[in-house]
Amino acid sequence: MPRPEDYPVEVRTHTALHVLKGAVVRVLGKDAMWTASTYVEGRHGRLVVQFSRKPSDGELKHIEELANSKVSEDLRIEVVELAREEAEKTYGDVIYDLFKVPESIRVLSIVIVYDTSGEIWNINACNKQHLPSTSSIGRIKLGKARFRQTKNLLELPFDIEP
Repeated sequence: MPRPEDYPVEVRTHTALHVLKGAVVRVLGKDAMWTASTYVEGRHGRLVVQFSRKPSDGELKHIEELANSKVSEDLRIEVVELAREEAEKTYGDVIYDLFKVPESIRVLSIVIVYDTSGEIWNINACNKQHLPSTSSIGRIKLGKARFRQTKNLLELPFDIEP
């Protein structure tokens, strides 16, 4: 079985974004489902979602614990290429973020992280490289969350550890 260090660190960190996003939506609800921006450099990442309030310390702890439980469950990750029209018909607008994919792009890479039940944990149109499963991510450690009330944005910085 591959170890975390067998994969490029930025691929692991980027894949962690998808797992973390699934945890954010499950803990904070559908109001936190729209990604405003992402950032990855080395072991550090940041997920920014549209949200209306600062989460409690308990909610943030739950997000981190839930994300790490999904890492340890070795969730399967699938990347499928679909015609844009078919992807939108099949999955709806949940595949998009607040920053839309340009209309000129007619074929989308859809990243699907499956929960152990077979349900979708996270789905997103994404053209980056991903791991085949979550077990090689390493531990996700949330940093200090920042809520920007004037913009209704919640910034969740994180690092991955081996």
